[in-house]
Formats: sequence, structure tokens, C-alpha cells
Amino acid sequence: MTAASQQALTGLRDLTSLQWYVIPLLALLFYIYTKEIKKAKANGNWDAVLAGVTLFCADFLNETVNGWILALSGRSALWTAPGPTALRTMIGWNVEIMFMFMILGIIYYNTVDSKDVKILGIPNRWFWATVYSLFCVFIECYLNAANMLVWEYSFWDRTLAGVWLIVIFGYFWFFAITKFMLERKTMQKKIMVPVVLFTAAVLLNIIGLGFLGFNY
Repeated sequence: MTAASQQALTGLRDLTSLQWYVIPLLALLFYIYTKEIKKAKANGNWDAVLAGVTLFCADFLNETVNGWILALSGRSALWTAPGPTALRTMIGWNVEIMFMFMILGIIYYNTVDSKDVKILGIPNRWFWATVYSLFCVFIECYLNAANMLVWEYSFWDRTLAGVWLIVIFGYFWFFAITKFMLERKTMQKKIMVPVVLFTAAVLLNIIGLGFLGFNY
């Protein structure tokens, strides 16, 4: 097992590492969601809230699969977050990252227009999914350079081929599944998207952490 993996497993889900700055972050998260919920109650459009939940659930599933990769390889996950944090929740996940992903879907929703609008000839929802994915990976490259986010495998690193894999599997599909949710015709079908993602993640964690005794 790599040194980064061993470091990240130390203090995993240790509540004694909590820091006070989590409280204002939580308050900001509540502010954003309560404001969107208030709008939804007024106009009947819950898409912003569902976009936030959908993208977060997609990341929850990704982080779970990443943990399974560590457990099955016995060496390293695709990405590892071993640095200081108020709470490390999984091998590559921490409370700060979780707050960001809880908001990212709402940011995407408030950026896009109707699916018929195009930017540079590209449907705007695909355009912004690409732009945000590239921007997020750009930030990740700096985090990787600072050893805050460790990439162990040669196919998942700061090379052209590696970066594109991170763009597609690390971010783009989050926005794609959020776009898919937004374009469902009924509320029931929209709600089913985050429900399926969340259920898949929970089941994998029950099997991995519970029955198989994995540690990630």
C-alpha cells in the first residue's frame, strides 16, 4: 500500500479532527439550499435542488468506487486525499470536498439555459458541462502538484491522456447525469435519478464496509 494511502487511512472518519470552520461552511450550505427550496415552493420548480442532490449523489458513487479500487488493489485508489482536513470521510473524500459537490450541481443549474440554447454551436448544457469539468480538473492539477490530492497510477495523472480520463470520469459524467435528470419530463422520473445513484452507493458501501470488511 502506498504511503499516501496509509496516511489517508490514518484518522479516517475520526470526529476528533473536526474544526470550527465546518460550522460556517454548513451554514452557507443551508443558506443556499433553503433559498432554492423557498424559490421551488413559490414557483413549483425543484430542478435547482434536484441538480444539487443529483451531482452530489454521483460524486458519492464515484468516491465509493474509488474506495473499492483501493481495497481490491491493496495498493492505492485512483485518487487519494491524505492532507489536513476537518474530517476525512473516505480515502479520497473529505468534508470540504463534500460541501463543494453539494453546491456544484446548483451552480451548474443556475448557469445553464434551456436545452435549445447553443453556445458556439454547442448545446449550452453540454458546453457548460465541458467548461466546468475542465475548470475543476485544472484546480485538481494544482492540488495534485501540492500533494493534497495524490494520483498513483500512470493512466490517471497530469499527462494529456491521464487528464482526459479525470475530466470524463472524475467530473463530466456528473454534469451529464445532472443534465439527464433536468430533461426528464416528470418529477417522479427526475427524483429517480438521484435515488438510483444514492442507492447504488449505499449498497456498495454496505457490501464493502459491512460484509467484506474493506477499509476506505
